[in-house]
Amino acid sequence: MPKGAPPVLDVRSLSTVFHTRAGNVHAVNDVNFTLGAGELLGVVGESGSGKSVTMMSLIGLLPSPPAVVGPGEVIFGDRDLLKIDEKALREVRGGEIGFVFQDPMTSLNPVFTVGMQIAEPLRRHMGLSKKAAADRAVELLELVGIPDARRRLGDYPHQFSGGMRQRVMIAIALACDPKVLIADEPTTALDVTIQAQILELMQELREKLGMAVIWITHDLGVIAGIADRVMVMYGGQVVEHAPVHELFANPRHPYTQALLKTVPNVHGERAKRLTTIEGQPPILLAPPSACSFRDRCPHAWELCHRALPARFPLPGDHDAACFLCDPGLAPTSPEIQDA
Repeated sequence: MPKGAPPVLDVRSLSTVFHTRAGNVHAVNDVNFTLGAGELLGVVGESGSGKSVTMMSLIGLLPSPPAVVGPGEVIFGDRDLLKIDEKALREVRGGEIGFVFQDPMTSLNPVFTVGMQIAEPLRRHMGLSKKAAADRAVELLELVGIPDARRRLGDYPHQFSGGMRQRVMIAIALACDPKVLIADEPTTALDVTIQAQILELMQELREKLGMAVIWITHDLGVIAGIADRVMVMYGGQVVEHAPVHELFANPRHPYTQALLKTVPNVHGERAKRLTTIEGQPPILLAPPSACSFRDRCPHAWELCHRALPARFPLPGDHDAACFLCDPGLAPTSPEIQDA
């Protein structure tokens, strides 16, 4: 994002709670981030860390009840998406913000042709005629690399391979030239060859169309190759945020360090047993009042069990929510020596 340019998306103190029979699940807790024009923000963390729920909260994709989104603000242009009505939000979804889901087979409607599903947002949001929408659908299928695009408009989702279905989902998300594209683990269900093709396609589209992208994944290897910045989530919170090269070269939060150790190393040394992170993610039945990673952290000390760390600023446009990064705690203090 150029210096001084306003962000395309500005998320401030976002929280989301699910009201369930077991209690109130605090799935997202005080999340803050910005997204610049043309930027790709990678969002990483284990399953259940709050990645997808955070992004679905932004554009009203969670059922209410049981979900309650807020307090917080989601500033998109001159609007707070948490305060506009459902009709206005529907115009934003699919029009100005596109969403690519993880499993295209369950996201695409099996009883409608691919052409109809691409044309629907074009007619709804852009007011195109049936013929103009069909012509634009052909352009979109060609854009995402589907051969013989006009003939395939009449095909149904089951007639496409997994990789081709994901390309169709990307075409639908791009139909109305969105300013922001949110991709929720779009390559997880695909084999590695198709994954590489989809990643290359997304890079090409991003450069060609100039859109900003939020890429949700648990795969740090993917993020290393495509992201500008990385946001690490754990327990519904952002625990570290940095430019991608800075994060990989100098991870500061113990959770990020543990995640990086779980990435298999296939170079040089003889294969070793894969590293895992001991313990389980936290149960989020109460708002966090202490470090959510404390029970799994090898560096935790007494302070971690009684106070919630802020996101401390670090050199290199970097921050981490860990007391080890608190400049107010001297490196020679007993707590840090013990850690």
